[in-house]
Amino acid sequence: MAERALQRYREVTAEFPTSVLPPLMSGHWLMKRSQASSDRTWADPAVALEWMTKHYLANPPYERDGGRQAYTGLEVSRAYVSDVLPLGVDVSWVYYNRSQNIVSICVVCCPNRHHPALACPLPHS
Repeated sequence: MAERALQRYREVTAEFPTSVLPPLMSGHWLMKRSQASSDRTWADPAVALEWMTKHYLANPPYERDGGRQAYTGLEVSRAYVSDVLPLGVDVSWVYYNRSQNIVSICVVCCPNRHHPALACPLPHS
């Protein structure tokens, strides 16, 4: 039984880089080289933050009754991203938008502070 489980683990590990299965840890997106895109690869954290902000503003979060915020405000989120991206820490903004669809805006750092052995899939633009 253990040998069969180990064999299945090896199969899944080999398939993971090309599968549609999302990773459990954001840094493992770096293993999915076929999904990398040069137009979404930046050397400047400020440019990545602007990309995140653009998508946030295009898909604003749900607001509670009376216009109360349901999530952390944009300026607080932007300040956090400005602090951690230069340190190689990934950032994810995940929330429900006004039409109740989930929005996920993520930036994965490379080199990655938590996965330093994973190589960058593309050179920075």
